[in-house]
Amino acid sequence: RCYGSDPAQVSAICVAVARGYLAEGVLPVVKHMPGHGRTTVDAHHDLPTVTASRDQLAALDFAPFRAVNDLPMAMTGHLIFTAYDDKHPATQSATMIRVIRDEIGFDGLLMTDDLNMQALTGDLSQRTGRPMAAGCDIALHCKGDLAEMQMVAAAAGVMTPAARLRATRALQARQIPDPIDIADLIADFSALMAEKIHG
Repeated sequence: RCYGSDPAQVSAICVAVARGYLAEGVLPVVKHMPGHGRTTVDAHHDLPTVTASRDQLAALDFAPFRAVNDLPMAMTGHLIFTAYDDKHPATQSATMIRVIRDEIGFDGLLMTDDLNMQALTGDLSQRTGRPMAAGCDIALHCKGDLAEMQMVAAAAGVMTPAARLRATRALQARQIPDPIDIADLIADFSALMAEKIHG
């Protein structure tokens, strides 16, 4: 969930991890935009609130996301950023979706986090409709209950032309995995571990 506290170091790690995933045919999902590192509250159970200023968020929290803003997919976070919108979690906030699109510069497919998480209020139709109205491209529902999935599909509606374009671009970003030589990987790993242990 978190690669560290230094934005430059975190950005470098994010870029390297994303390149590795893409090279092996895996589409990474950047999450949780626009940042989840300042809170210890678990959105599965409660609504986290971030009280940092806009300047603090821009300098620290948003920086790693800007470094990977060209990746094909990202996920929103169910948390409030009081400096921007003290009433709606980012997933349901048009203001925060604009921050993701404009300040962070992400123009890939933007999905919600799981709509069944307790950070969100309202019935499932409301939990689905609010993010779609705010500007999310697709709604993520992880429970696997058919009646609930039908409710989510009805509330989400048809993908917008922009969302369809982003989904198409995301799928086109898939690559044929690079060939892997397991023996070489083991040798590289062993060398790295020996260097770490012995300096």
